Amino acid sequence: MPVITTIEDLRLLAKARVPRMFYDYADSGSWTESTYRANEHDFRRIQLRQRVAVNMEGRSLRTQMVGQDVAMPVALAPTGLTGMQHADGEILSARAAESLGVPFTLSTMSICSIEDIAAHTKAPFWFQLYVMRDRDFIERLIDRAKAAQCSALMLTLDLQILGQRHKDLKNGLSAPPKLTVANLLNMATKPRWCLGMLGTKRRQFGNIVGHVKGVTEMSSLSTWTAQQFDPRLNWGDVEWIKKRWGGKLVLKGILDPEDARLAVDSGADALIVSNHGGRQLDGAPSSINALPAIVDAVGSQIEVWMDGGIRSGQDVLKAVALGAKGTLIGRPFLYGLGAMGEQGVRTALQIIQKELDLTMAFCGRTDIRQVDKSILLPGTYPTPELFSV
Repeated sequence: MPVITTIEDLRLLAKARVPRMFYDYADSGSWTESTYRANEHDFRRIQLRQRVAVNMEGRSLRTQMVGQDVAMPVALAPTGLTGMQHADGEILSARAAESLGVPFTLSTMSICSIEDIAAHTKAPFWFQLYVMRDRDFIERLIDRAKAAQCSALMLTLDLQILGQRHKDLKNGLSAPPKLTVANLLNMATKPRWCLGMLGTKRRQFGNIVGHVKGVTEMSSLSTWTAQQFDPRLNWGDVEWIKKRWGGKLVLKGILDPEDARLAVDSGADALIVSNHGGRQLDGAPSSINALPAIVDAVGSQIEVWMDGGIRSGQDVLKAVALGAKGTLIGRPFLYGLGAMGEQGVRTALQIIQKELDLTMAFCGRTDIRQVDKSILLPGTYPTPELFSV
C-alpha cells in the first residue's frame, strides 16, 4: 500500500481500482471541461499571508452549518452513483463522515437508499432532492427523508436538464453496468471492486427502484434523467417544497447574485455557490470566483456555502476567508471511497482537516470562525467587482 498524504494520492489509487465508466463519471465535466478545470485551478491563484510569532496553541476548527455542530466547515456533498465507486458506498461514506464529525448528504440518485443510511448511522444526515415530473414521487421522497429524521433538505436547482458529459456517453454509463465486451474486460482488471459488488444486493438506484409506479429496475441514469428531471422547475416549486418539508432548507446551484437574492426571498436557510462540479454549464465561472459577489450581495441574510474544486484543507481555508460559512467536498471523498472504501473516506477527511488546521495556524489564526480575507494576499483573490453587470 502506498503512503497516502494528499487527495491526489487517493485519486490515483481510485483510478486504478474503479471501473473506467464509474471513475470517469466522478472525474469529469461537461463539454470541454473548462469550468471543471477552472474550479480547481482558480484556487491556486489565491495566495496566503504567513504570520509568525503568534501563539498557535488551542486551535479550533469547530463551527456550525445551519445550526448543526460540525468538526470543521466541511460536509460531504451529494454525489450520484456513490455506491458504484465501491460496494455500499453511501453507507460507508456516511459512517466515515459520522466518525469525523462532519455531515453527510445523500443524493436522490444514490445506490443505497434513505432507509439504508438511517439504519447504518446514528448521526442525522442531510438529503439532496432533485425535482422530477412525478410530483407524487417527490412528495413521498420528502416524507421518507422526514421519517429518517434527516436534519436538512438540500434542493439542487441547476439540473433541470442534463449537461452533456462526453465520457459518460462514450463509456455507456449505466447502473448496474452493461455487460459489454469492453466493460467486462475493464472490470476484469478491477477484482477488488468486482468482489465487493458480488457481495452486496445494492446495485440499483435505491431511492427510486420500488418507489416509482411501474418501475421495477433502473438500467440507465441518462434515460431516467431525460424522462423525469423537470425543466419547468421555478421559484414557486421552491416555496412548495419548503412548505412540504418544514425543516432546514439548503439551495444548491447558485452562481449569480440575482439568484442569490431570490434564494433569500424564498426563505431558505443556506445557499451553496456551485456549478455542479463543472458538470452542467461549461464556460460558467468557477465557484471560488463566484463566491465573493454572492457573499457581498446576501452574506448577511443567509448562510453562504460553496463547493467545486476543493482538493485540500488550504482550499477550504481560502473559501472561508472569502466568506463561505461552510464547504462541501465531492470528488475528494469519492476518490477515497474508490481507493480504500470507508477508510479511504476517513483518510480524505483527515487529510483535509490536517491541512486546514496547519494552514490556519501558519496564517496566524487559531479559530476558524475568526478567519477572513485578511489572511489572503491582496490582489490574488477574486472580488465582488468581477460580477458587476
